[in-house]
Amino acid sequence: MIKSITESPLYRIINPRSIAIFGASNNFSRMGSIILSSVQALGYEGAIYPIHPTEKVVRGLKAYPTIADLPEIPDLAIIVLPTEIVCRTINECGRKGIRHAVVVSGGFRETGAEGARLQKELEAIADNYGMRFLGPNCLGVANPHLKFNPTPLRAEGPAGFVGLASQSGSFVTQMFNYLHRHGLGFSTALSVGNEANIDLVDCLQYLAVCPNTKVIAIYVEGISRGRQFVETAKEISLHKPIVALYVGGSEMGKRAGLSHTGSIAGPDELYEGVFRQCGIIRARSITELFDFALALGRLPRPQGNRVIVQTHSGGPGATAADACGTAGLVLPPLSPETVDKLRPLIPHTASTANPVDMTFSKNQADDFYKIPDLLLQEKDADMLMVYFVSPGVFIERLLNDSGMAPELARQETQKIIDELTNAFLSLRSLHHKPIVGYTYQSIDEGIIKKLLERGFPVYEDAERAARSLAALIRYYTMRDRRSRATRGSG
Repeated sequence: MIKSITESPLYRIINPRSIAIFGASNNFSRMGSIILSSVQALGYEGAIYPIHPTEKVVRGLKAYPTIADLPEIPDLAIIVLPTEIVCRTINECGRKGIRHAVVVSGGFRETGAEGARLQKELEAIADNYGMRFLGPNCLGVANPHLKFNPTPLRAEGPAGFVGLASQSGSFVTQMFNYLHRHGLGFSTALSVGNEANIDLVDCLQYLAVCPNTKVIAIYVEGISRGRQFVETAKEISLHKPIVALYVGGSEMGKRAGLSHTGSIAGPDELYEGVFRQCGIIRARSITELFDFALALGRLPRPQGNRVIVQTHSGGPGATAADACGTAGLVLPPLSPETVDKLRPLIPHTASTANPVDMTFSKNQADDFYKIPDLLLQEKDADMLMVYFVSPGVFIERLLNDSGMAPELARQETQKIIDELTNAFLSLRSLHHKPIVGYTYQSIDEGIIKKLLERGFPVYEDAERAARSLAALIRYYTMRDRRSRATRGSG
C-alpha cells in the first residue's frame, strides 16, 4: 500500500498540470474533439496542447504538428487515435519525456489475437520509458475537484466524495447527471479499460489515500491480480468503505465482459466470497452501487438495526415496513414516553404504532422538526426513515386561496420550504443517528431537491432506502469483526 497520494502512478494522471491531446481537431464530431470540449467546459486551468499534423488552431488553442514541437513536457498525454498509430504515438511521447498517458483508443486485447499482439507491443514501449498509462480501450479519468474532465460528457454538479474505479468507461462519464440529481458527485472517476498498465488494484490504492474520497465504488468484470486485490481491499475497508458491483457471474455477463475489455470473469459465488473476505459491500445493480455510497458517505454509524418509520399515509408506511423486514431491519414499538410526547402534536386519527402514521397534519413545522425530533429521542430506536411528500403545492394553494397574489405566493412558499428544510436538517447535528428519506414524487420536487442538494439522502422508494440502511449496518458489522480479528492475530 502507498502511504502518500503522490507515490501513486495515478497521481499525475488524475492531477496533471498540463496535458497534450492527440485526436482533437476542428471536426467537432470526432471523439478527441468531444473530449477536448469537455475539458474546456469544466474550466481546467492547466496548459492544453492539441497535437495535429495540419491544423494550426484547435478549438481556440494553438496546435502543434508533433509532440516534439511542444515548448514543455506535459504531465499527461491523452491519445484518441486510430489503433494502428497508437504504439508509434506512445513511443514519441516517451522520447519527449512524457511519463503518464490515457489511451482511449480501442482495438486491442478485446478484439482478439491481433489486438492482443498490439497491446503487448504497447506495454513493451511504455515499460521501456517507465511510462504509466490507463487503458487502452477506456475513457480515462475525471477529477472534478481539479475541474478536469477529459471524458465525452460534460460534468454536471459540484465535485463530491465518491471515488469510482470502473472496468466500463461509460460509468465515469454517463453518471455525472445521475449523481448530481441524487445529491452525489465524483471525487475522482477512473476508467481502466483493458488494464494493460494500471488496474483496479492501483486505483484502490490511490483512492484509499485520496483526501476527497469518502467512499470507493468499483465496477468489476474480472480481477486479474487476485491476491493483491484481496490484500489491498482488506486493508482499505478497515478505514474507508468499498462498494462493488460485479457483472461477470452469469454466462451472459461473462461473455459481455470478455468482448468489452477482454476480462476473464469467474463464478458469482467466488466473487461473493472474495468481497465478504475483504469487507467489501456488494451491490446488485448500478443503482445500489451509488445508493449504498450515498448512505456510507453521508450517514453516521448506526448503533443497531432498529428503525422508526414516519409517514402520513398508510400505503407508503406499510411498504416501508415490509422493505425494512426484507432488508433485515427491525421496527420496534414506541415507548410509552414517546407516545405521550407525540399525542399533542398529531391528530386523533394518527397511529403511534411503528410506522408512525400521522395521516393529516395541519402544522408542517411539526412534521419537519418536532415530530422527527421526538422520534429520534426514542431510546429503543437506532435510525429514522421519513416519507416525504413535498408540501410546496399545498402551501402555495393555501396562500393563493387566502387572496395572495400568485407571484408573492410562490415567493412565500419558497421561503417556507427553505425554513422547513433548515429545521429538518438541523436534526442531524442534534441526534447522531442515521436519518434517510424516501418518496414517490420526483426528486426534482421542491423540498426533496433541496434536501438532496444539502447532502441529505432521499431515495426514490422505500426498498432502496431500507437496503441502503442495511448496507450501512453491514459495513460497520464487518469492519468491527475484522478489526477484532486483526487485533487478536497481532
